[in-house]
Amino acid sequence: MQSSAAPEAAVDVAGLVKRYAGKTAVDGLDLKVARGSVTAFLGPNGAGKTTTIETCEGYRAPDAGRVRVLGLDPRQDAAALRPRVGVMLQSGGVYPTARAEESLRHMASLHANPLDVGELVALLGLDTCGRTPYRRLSGGQQQRLALALALVGRPELVFLDEPTAGLDPQARRATWDLVRRLRTDGVTVVLTTHAMDEAEELADRVSIVDDGRVIAEGTPEELCRGGAENTLRFAGRPGLDLESLLKALPDGSAAVELSPGSYRLTGTVDPQLLATVTSWCAQNGVLADRIAVERRTLEDVFLELTGKELRP
Repeated sequence: MQSSAAPEAAVDVAGLVKRYAGKTAVDGLDLKVARGSVTAFLGPNGAGKTTTIETCEGYRAPDAGRVRVLGLDPRQDAAALRPRVGVMLQSGGVYPTARAEESLRHMASLHANPLDVGELVALLGLDTCGRTPYRRLSGGQQQRLALALALVGRPELVFLDEPTAGLDPQARRATWDLVRRLRTDGVTVVLTTHAMDEAEELADRVSIVDDGRVIAEGTPEELCRGGAENTLRFAGRPGLDLESLLKALPDGSAAVELSPGSYRLTGTVDPQLLATVTSWCAQNGVLADRIAVERRTLEDVFLELTGKELRP
């Protein structure tokens, strides 16, 4: 009989602890990243996010806990892992005087089965600056080169640190398309970003870290759905009898007239509640206008959980 055991995680962190000069940066953190998925790893500055990722990349040794990347120890098995893992650094890692395409071709030469450099250059819009030294590239061009360097070796797993920082909207969308293509090709992506819309758009799962621990995780839909009320807004004539409306709505609902003729309902907003509101309006001769359901965003969830804005 064949085993039905779940496939091994691409990243498996259990009880990770890391201290600096007596200060605990990571405090018993647990993290699992499924193979072939895109996972957004989010946290405010100082939460332990960067230390965790750098430990997974093998740049730091844990003080306690277990870290496995593609089933291997990132430090003890570093030589075996390097050809299989791509790392996009937020800055640095390229000789300042090296030309962009020269750096990329050199990186490709270190791998047994690299991507086509010309195709990657065209895909990321680097064809106009291939002969430009790294130090003379714009911030957006440096970001795109860093992404290309992380991907050129056909990694099984790639760590992307702020992949769209400093990019114009067109380049940002092209990068999103590339991340989706990586997922389709079975590549595992661990994404750190300060752009919440990016995490919502790309991630299969989100892990939010604060004070050195993962405090919430799930799909973007699960995180945005759980724990807080949704909002229904509509416009009508001023001075509606909101007490009468609330009697028709489920317990726990609330209603307020924000300004003359502008109303907000909070509670469990589902098809039944929407039907109840429109039915009540019809029975009371109210022509409801501009009806809109507003749901929590990932940014709302982040602020609720951490009490902090996500800043670069």
